[in-house]
Amino acid sequence: MPPLLLGLDAGTSVIKAALFGRDGRQVAAAARRTLVAHPAPSWSESDPEAAWSATVAVIREVLAGAEGRDVAAIGVSGAMVGAWVIDADGRPVRPGILWDDGRSQPWIEAMQARDPHFLSRIFASSGSVMQQGCTLPVLHWLLDHEPEAMARADCVFGCKDFLRFRLTGRRATDPTEAAVAPGSAVAQGRSDAVLDLFGLQPHRRLLPPVLPCEAIAGTVTAAAAAETGLRPGTPVVTGAGDVAASVIGSGGLAPGSACTILGTTCLNGIVLPSPSFTPPDLGLLFSLPDRMWLRCMVNVAGTSNLDWCLRSLCPDLAAVPDPYAALEALAAAAEPGAGGAVYLPYLSEVGIIAPAVSAAARAQFAGLAPSQGRAELVRAVYEGLAFAIRDCFEAMDARPETVLLSGGGGRSAFWSQMIADVLDLPVEIPAGTEHGARGAALLAATGIGWYPSVGEASRRTRAIRRSHRPDPALRPRYDAAFRRYAAHRDALLRMTLPSGTSDLS
Repeated sequence: MPPLLLGLDAGTSVIKAALFGRDGRQVAAAARRTLVAHPAPSWSESDPEAAWSATVAVIREVLAGAEGRDVAAIGVSGAMVGAWVIDADGRPVRPGILWDDGRSQPWIEAMQARDPHFLSRIFASSGSVMQQGCTLPVLHWLLDHEPEAMARADCVFGCKDFLRFRLTGRRATDPTEAAVAPGSAVAQGRSDAVLDLFGLQPHRRLLPPVLPCEAIAGTVTAAAAAETGLRPGTPVVTGAGDVAASVIGSGGLAPGSACTILGTTCLNGIVLPSPSFTPPDLGLLFSLPDRMWLRCMVNVAGTSNLDWCLRSLCPDLAAVPDPYAALEALAAAAEPGAGGAVYLPYLSEVGIIAPAVSAAARAQFAGLAPSQGRAELVRAVYEGLAFAIRDCFEAMDARPETVLLSGGGGRSAFWSQMIADVLDLPVEIPAGTEHGARGAALLAATGIGWYPSVGEASRRTRAIRRSHRPDPALRPRYDAAFRRYAAHRDALLRMTLPSGTSDLS
């Protein structure tokens, strides 16, 4: 069998593995769900051993039609930041804390009250609005509230770095993680000044070394090989956070490329050849390989809005063979504009970070009328995410020529076409289903010399499955619906933003 690449992608609640050929073609994939626990309000945690067991299971499943010796190299991607803490023997000292955890928010608010420029100082270094689940605020919280556990701590990882440690026994992270920990976007790594802001310089030893995304960070140990079926000594590259990996894997690693990743979150960005810090104190700036950056705006809740819609508005559809196809058919039965109904898709415990920052903003319906039925409400949910994508690109003053749409949302032709119509832009859907795992695999391919650079790997393996062109006849209807959406968004922000903060109107 020709040599294969293994890509792992550890999402918030799903661990995925996929095998790819040298040309980036996906040949096998597997997934296992993991439990997200909420032991206290705003907490979000995962069991590290359960995550590793799920990883072992998906690796064994994709190897069912191959053998461990067929895998030339391995790359790892996953949900970013949070804190997965191990002791000197490599054992977890507590459950892993996920990116959407909110326990550090009171401390952040206290710091901001003490120093009104606290968050702006962080943004000036990282280029990103700091979320509560970022590694440094969570680490500060752990040191304050769990001193006994942290006395045993030897290293603090993100999820993907913990899984790579279990494969290789080596501690490391990559620039995409280090820069948003928060750290330095310009240096694409850690920042001593930011560590000082958090009072964490004395604990710097807990943060693993930063290696290039495509560097070989270790090899599969004999113990990991026995569990997974992989060949001992197989190279494992450092990997990248899920955002960077999805950009690479969807073929978007090129300056000017516009990418929307519509998954658990809804991220919308432009690839840049130099870091951009405008607009200030808004959005995120992700480091990418080959000294590129992704300036983006994020609607924190993405396809989770559909999960909520199915569970809360359409529980009767849960028992049909394909509940999401049924949900989509219901939405398609309503006219564009949803009869005036508006849905703001801010369905997150941590609020929103684009097109404004408001920890108190929450999802809501508006513009409801007796003439509307369930179909209009369901369509409003789909349209709400499409309007949020438009909102995010407009917040960056960006007018891309084409948008590359990946993530679970891109699998829906109905939704993809709606997004093209709302943006009035062509939308392209990359081939394959596991773009994060594919990006991780392409990093591995570059690490073992199959490609001269990560950008070349992304470009040469780019493949578009289908394209959607906007319907000019729908533009007036969607423009009017977006104006309604923006008016209700501004009304919500007037209630949730701090006094004196201007809205977007």
